[in-house]
Amino acid sequence: MTKHTFRLVCSKFWVDVRLHQIQGRWLASADTPGGPSVGLAWFPLDAVEAALEPFEGAREELLQSTPLELRWR
Repeated sequence: MTKHTFRLVCSKFWVDVRLHQIQGRWLASADTPGGPSVGLAWFPLDAVEAALEPFEGAREELLQSTPLELRWR
């Protein structure tokens, strides 16, 4: 199992994210004011993007701060 923990930032706030690879798929969990939000996908960035769904207006800006080693599809 591969695990990554990182913080995504935008101009107004930051979000802590945990990303795990389990049996070839990626599970991301992002902290939100209403509790954790999760995303599941075959690629790490897709899982993070799904977990950031509650941050619709800032999602693109948050994704720009994703670690470079996770930006492959």
